[in-house]
Amino acid sequence: MRVLSIDPAVRNTGYAVLEGDPRKPTVLAFDVISIPSKIPQSAALSAIRSHLVNVIQKFQPDEVAVEGIIYVQSHQTAISMGAARAAALIAAADHGLPVYEYAPRKVKSAVVGNGNADKSQVAFMVRALLGLSETPPADAADALAIAMAHLQASDPLKAKLLERRMV
Repeated sequence: MRVLSIDPAVRNTGYAVLEGDPRKPTVLAFDVISIPSKIPQSAALSAIRSHLVNVIQKFQPDEVAVEGIIYVQSHQTAISMGAARAAALIAAADHGLPVYEYAPRKVKSAVVGNGNADKSQVAFMVRALLGLSETPPADAADALAIAMAHLQASDPLKAKLLERRMV
């Protein structure tokens, strides 16, 4: 199975493409779509969607995994995150891909063993578990962790440990 995972945000959307066995996946790509703050939000959302469409066309994933909605104290932040998530979901839907979401705490627990892990702990464990030569940027590391959690949730032996919900 090949999975595209997305950690959506208007200014820094992380993504990753992993393939294969949940115990030893192959990393095909990961990066951060960085949008300068001077770009209007509507243009940023269009750029996110376009970039993800290119990734989908290049890597032909079977499924997409995204981070679920997180609690934020600011309504404006929640709206922006929701808009970025929508851009990612539309890119997947346009290609007929099934989309699954995972709660951030479940992703951290699956990869780090602690649902309260911080971004640096996630990045460290992703690097170690995937055998990467460098620690990925935080948003790309989160996307890699989401992909790893998705592959684990697809494994019948581990599926009960992770709640996966189709979007």
